[in-house]
Amino acid sequence: MKKLIETLKNIWKIQELRKRILYTLGLILVYRFGKYVVIPGVNATIMQSAINQAQGKDLLGLINNFTGGAFSSASVFALGIMPYITASIIVQLLGFAVPYFQRLQQHEGESGRKKLNQITRLLTVAITLVQGGGYLTLVKNMGAVDPNIAPGLFWFSGIIILSSGTIFAMWLGEKITDRGIGNGISMLIMIGIIANIPSALLFEFSSRVEAGGALLFVLELALFFLVIVATILIVQGVRKIPIQFAKRMVGRGNINMPVSGNRDYIPLKVNAAGVMPIIFAQAIMFLPATIAGWLSNNDSSIMASGFMQQLTNPFSFLSSVFAFLLVVVFTFVYTALIVNPKQYSEYLKRQNAFIPGVKPGKDTADFIDEITTRVTLPGSIFLGLITIIPAIAFAFGVSQRFAHYFGGTSLLILVAVVLDTLQQIESYLLMRKYDGLVKSGRIKGRSGSGMQIGASM
Repeated sequence: MKKLIETLKNIWKIQELRKRILYTLGLILVYRFGKYVVIPGVNATIMQSAINQAQGKDLLGLINNFTGGAFSSASVFALGIMPYITASIIVQLLGFAVPYFQRLQQHEGESGRKKLNQITRLLTVAITLVQGGGYLTLVKNMGAVDPNIAPGLFWFSGIIILSSGTIFAMWLGEKITDRGIGNGISMLIMIGIIANIPSALLFEFSSRVEAGGALLFVLELALFFLVIVATILIVQGVRKIPIQFAKRMVGRGNINMPVSGNRDYIPLKVNAAGVMPIIFAQAIMFLPATIAGWLSNNDSSIMASGFMQQLTNPFSFLSSVFAFLLVVVFTFVYTALIVNPKQYSEYLKRQNAFIPGVKPGKDTADFIDEITTRVTLPGSIFLGLITIIPAIAFAFGVSQRFAHYFGGTSLLILVAVVLDTLQQIESYLLMRKYDGLVKSGRIKGRSGSGMQIGASM
């Protein structure tokens, strides 16, 4: 405890770090305040009660979790930062398939990055306009719209307000990145997730106390802690491939002495794909529920079938098996897209470096590809387990609201963002010759040490 207090004092002593932390907290408060500003003409109570009944069982519950309850409250930040995330994913995927985007990502440096950011922002506006119309349709179908307001005025003002809210949230995220601490966009998503944790904990505690199982609640917290620790180990885990730079000759006149080259390593992450495989898998798993919802209007027997009920329930055995397999497959696919062994091989050749015992060129690329495949296998299995841990927790009696935080996208985002933020804080402490946040070693975020090749690696 004394060490923690001393570390907090050291953080407060650094003026630049103090300003950045206070600036970040201020913008986060602004973002959370927007959750309570309701769209004109909407009854937030009706909307909230309708969505809360799902308790995270469908896409609406997932979006509501990422927006910190703003989605169910029909606030100006109802769509949150998710349209920007969607636009970023689309632009990133285009970088793998479209030569123009590949050139911007890999060859045009800072100017290419600025063009990609501009394209992402414009695409965010377009996606927000489409999603805003869909959200207002959902609000109207739930009967949460004031009948006294003119339909045309409601649609026009509602779409403008939702679009402005998303753009403003995007601006807040960029300002946090530039003048605050941590990655602003990821920080806003994390804040939305954290905002729902206290209510889930309180609900779980009260239900356990009423049933006389307070000890079980403590056991749940211990297991939750172990899951977080395992997630941190996998997120930080890397396979280091040693590399060595060729010897160079130094000296004057006729006297030249060979000097051994420096040693470094290529860090291949165990979880190079991050949360993307889970996002893709969840998107596909929500398709049956959406299609069944459309078809059930004409045929109620579709949703009544046991197979469809199992497939659309994320806590069922059948749904968990499908989700696990999809995550494993998407992990290999996405890792193959972002980790390019040929690019590593060419970069090593340009830097006059090599992997000891491996010939340059094709042999180096094949060696890196083989190691990547071996490392990705346990990483993909872990991501699959993280995806279905909420269903396992629910099967052992944990409530749906609390079981949702035992794994999935929410847990991975929380761990990754916290590690990145702590890494930045630790760098400020070490630059001022203070002790770091941990006694031994250093906190590693997504930008770990070692040779980094390419923007996406």
